[in-house]
Amino acid sequence: MAIHKILTLGDPLLREKSQPVRKITPNVWKLLDNLADTMYDAPGVGLAAPQIGVLKRVIVVDVGEGLTELINPEVIAASGEEVGAEGCLSIPGAQGEVPRAAVVTVRGLDRHGRVREIRAEGLYARALQHEIDHLDGILFIDKVVRWLENQPGER
Repeated sequence: MAIHKILTLGDPLLREKSQPVRKITPNVWKLLDNLADTMYDAPGVGLAAPQIGVLKRVIVVDVGEGLTELINPEVIAASGEEVGAEGCLSIPGAQGEVPRAAVVTVRGLDRHGRVREIRAEGLYARALQHEIDHLDGILFIDKVVRWLENQPGER
């Protein structure tokens, strides 16, 4: 387990589409552990593999209810809309209001290859959507409807 440097705005890897994990190996377990360690150290409520330079579809989220690890996550159902404040460990100091689905169902694999379906709302739903966006090279700044602090610019 290790704490990694979090890539910041301007790094081209943050705009790349991540590849699906084809086989869960000890390297994937290590990636999950490293993501969690890095997220907690930052501190943050979510982290996606591209944020530490790994273009694999792997995320971790913890909004205070315990760690969620997902491999190849996808939103399979969404309803309602809420606009809420977001920031990002890859864009330090910037915050903006972002519209997201109010309730989502996300499907992915756990570290043992078992399918997990998670129904989430509130901050948990927001965090899952934010991290899944990272896997497609989408940053929260692409969806901001109103800036709250320090509008970032691509560097």
